Formats: sequence, C-alpha cells, structure tokens
Amino acid sequence: MLKAIANIMSRVAPHLGTPADSPSPAAPRAPHGSGPRGSRRLVVAKFDSAQTTADNRKHWANADGLSPNAAINPEVRRVLRNRARYEVANNSYAKGIVLTLANDTIGTGPRLQMLTGDAEANARIEDAFEQWSRAVDLPGKLRTMRMARAETGEAFALLVNNPGVASQVSLDVKLIEADQVCSPLMRRGRSDEIDGILLDQWGNPSAYRVLKRHPGDGTALRAPIDDLLAYDTLPAASVVHYYRADRPGQLRGIPDITPALPLFAQLRRYTLATIAAAETAANFAAVIYTDAPANGEADPLEPMDEVELEQRLATVLPGGWKLGQVHAEQPTTTFGEFKREILNEIARCLNMPFNVAAGNSSGYNYASGRLDHQVYFKSIRVEQNQLQLAVLDRILKAWLNEAVLVEGLLPQSLRTIARTLPEHAWFWDGVEHVDPAKEANAQATRLANHTTTLAVEFARQGRDWEQELRQRAKELALMNELGLAPAAASPAGSTPANPAAPADDTDPADPVDEETASASAD
Repeated sequence: MLKAIANIMSRVAPHLGTPADSPSPAAPRAPHGSGPRGSRRLVVAKFDSAQTTADNRKHWANADGLSPNAAINPEVRRVLRNRARYEVANNSYAKGIVLTLANDTIGTGPRLQMLTGDAEANARIEDAFEQWSRAVDLPGKLRTMRMARAETGEAFALLVNNPGVASQVSLDVKLIEADQVCSPLMRRGRSDEIDGILLDQWGNPSAYRVLKRHPGDGTALRAPIDDLLAYDTLPAASVVHYYRADRPGQLRGIPDITPALPLFAQLRRYTLATIAAAETAANFAAVIYTDAPANGEADPLEPMDEVELEQRLATVLPGGWKLGQVHAEQPTTTFGEFKREILNEIARCLNMPFNVAAGNSSGYNYASGRLDHQVYFKSIRVEQNQLQLAVLDRILKAWLNEAVLVEGLLPQSLRTIARTLPEHAWFWDGVEHVDPAKEANAQATRLANHTTTLAVEFARQGRDWEQELRQRAKELALMNELGLAPAAASPAGSTPANPAAPADDTDPADPVDEETASASAD
C-alpha cells in the first residue's frame, strides 16, 4: 500500500506547481529533446538540507510526503503497537517509565469542584460524583488509559449503562483496546471513514466502528468468520477517544515511546552482550599457549585438549608452554555510562528527566533535580489539561445527563443542565516540595503581599480550598470546646525554641543552599 501511494505522489508531484519544482529564470534548462520519460527532475534550492548527495541519500531514503493518516495506516500502527507492548512487557526500564508516567499524570485521581452560584448544589454534585467515581474506579481506568497511550498510542472508552455499578447512576466507563476500532475491509479507502472513525461533512467524528471481539482473542481460531468480523457502529457521543495528534488532521495515535523503541532494543542487546562476554571469560579457567614456532621447540600437545585442575595444586607445564586466562574484551567499564546515555535519550521523547526514568538521583544535586523536574511537571500539567478536555469533561457531561434522571440526587435547579456543562474545575494531586519550610515561607509571603489566593495555593496541593477551610473551622471549634489553644506558627528567621540547640545562621531562601545540597537529602 505504501509503494502504491509513493508511486501516486511521484506522478502528482511534478504537476503541483510547488516553488521548489517550478522553473526559475536562473535555473539551467533541460537538455534538448528531454521529455517526461526518462528525464531527471532538477531541484534548485538554497537550503543544504534540501540537497540530495551521495552522503545523505541513504539517510533520507525513507522520507516521504504521505498524509498524516496515510503515514500511520492500520498496518503501521499494528506493528508499532505489537512492538511497544512487547518491549514494555519484557523491559524493566520501559515498564517502569510507563508506570511512572501514568502515576505522575493521574495520581490518586482528579477531584471535581463545581463553581455554580449555588453552594449547596455544588456540594451535592461533588459528593455524588466522588461516590460514583469510586464505584467505577475512575482513577484506575484513567491510569490504564494513560499507559495505553504510551504503549499503544491511543485509548478508547465506551460510556455504557451497567446495572452492576454500586451507585445511583449506572453509567460505566468500559475501556477497549485500539485493535477493536477499525473499518471493515469493504469500507477501507473511503474519504468519509478513517480506520473505524466515521466523519461528518465538516470532518468531525460522528460514529465509531467497534469489533465485538478482539482480533487477538485466544478463541478466535475456533470462532466463525462472521463472528470475528461482526462490529457495532456507536455514536461519537458514547465513545471517548484519547490520543495525541502530532500532525494536523491526524485521527489515530501511535505509541508515545515510538522513537525510543530502537533504543530499548539497543539497551537490551548491550546488556546481554556484556553479560555474554563476562560469562565467556569466566567459563575458561585457564588457557595453555606458546610463543614458540611449530618446529619442534615446544613439546607437542593436542589442540583444544581439556585439563582438569585441582584446588591448591602446584604443577609444571610442558616445555615451551605458558598458562593464561581469557579476558572479557567487552568494554565493561563504560557499561554504566552507556546505559545512562541511552536512558536519557529514551526519556527525552516523553519530556521525562533521566533521574525519573532511571529511578536514581545519586548523580544530582538539589538545584539540578529541581531544574529538570520543572520541565517534567509542565509536561504533566499539559497532559492533565488534555485529559480534562478529551476525557473528564465528556465523562462528567454523560454522568450529569444520567444523574438528572435519578429522583432526588441533584437539586431541582440543575435538572436542565443536559445541554451545557456548568462551570467547574478539576483538581489533581499536588507535587510535594523537597523543602517544606522554604515552600511554607514562600507561600506566606505570596499571601501577605496578595500575589496569590488560598484557592490557588490549595489547588497546587490538589485540594479544594472551601473544603479545607470548613474542615479547619471544625477543628478550631472543637479545640476551643476542649480548651486547647492552637499552636502559633513561628515566624521565619525566629530564634529556635530550644536555647540549647545551635543556631543556624544560613538563610532559608539562600539559593546557594540549593546548589550545595546533596541528592540524598532529596
């Protein structure tokens, strides 16, 4: 299929009239008598990267002009999925990286905060949704979807009715693999359908074709062919499609670790080669060799003859022969450095720092660790925002449409919200600061000069400021009732309460401390 598309592109390209292909006044003319048949196109360009030479011809041999959906056709995505799944299942680093990415992105799960003008209605919706999310294990399914996107490229969730859900709302989120969303053979190649995704006249997904059975089901060999090809056409409103579009118009996803797949293979090959070299050297206890020519100056020995050695044995060798040992010529001293460089390159396509991918911060100081994590946490926030728009808001809208049908679950004022989503926000787990004292001082300074709010500060920790203040008010009321005075917080830079303790004259906000702090304090 790729060859056919490439042939079409090669025939169409001369007629597209692109600036690189159109003749210019400075361009030399083609030889007299040359025509389309057998003639070679001359590209006149001032960019070195646009030149094809003998040195770079092989490097750019696979560069093509395929459309985003043609470049990731079903066969290409099938191969990438299978290889990525195999690597994640058998490579400890790949598995750990994917798990860490899912845990850092989802954490214990998002928390809903409604922002309508009715405080009582907000609280009722938040409590009901939290109870439902626990009943269907929404955080666990979101983590699975994030892992599936990393190793499969995309994740699909069906919004179905499940009477077995232990909640007043019977909505359920049923996850399916990308293998089940595909177009039947007779419908492939149509402009209004891209591999299982039906498009309307504006190019928006209108429906999805989902196979009733997974193509890799173990019982597929015994099933009739009609059962294997049977599919359901589901409306787009009941299907959640989570993927990352790297090109405009891209409708399906490829694994996030696609650029790193060859690197994972190299990492495993190098590890096995190093072990094999060490084992080969260890298997030979000793080798008898001679520097004398084969003219009778050395005593004759049988080639490849084996000699059993005894412990604590003193002996002599035949005349002209020496005793030696096989050495591992593999450069084992660079083994750790090679693995670090490969892992660093692997993690780069995921915006993950090396110490997170390797699970090892021994070579970091405090400042370096924080600097690398800033890029990583920004990437995590981008991922969470995409999850909110592509997954969570879709789920919340479907849940509200079902919840308004349950008598007494939602307030009467919110029983007409099926068309639009009320104003709301999602809270995620906060990032723990390595130095809580410095973070608390910075937080107090921001609140004192009014450059932040309690809502923002609590949101950094993934908590709802209204719930936290109500809880704090309950605690203070109970402490007053019991006659317990709350402990006053010591101001920054105050004298320690214990006069016998040595005074620390270092500035808590001094950036020099961050540079010199060891990674073990992390």
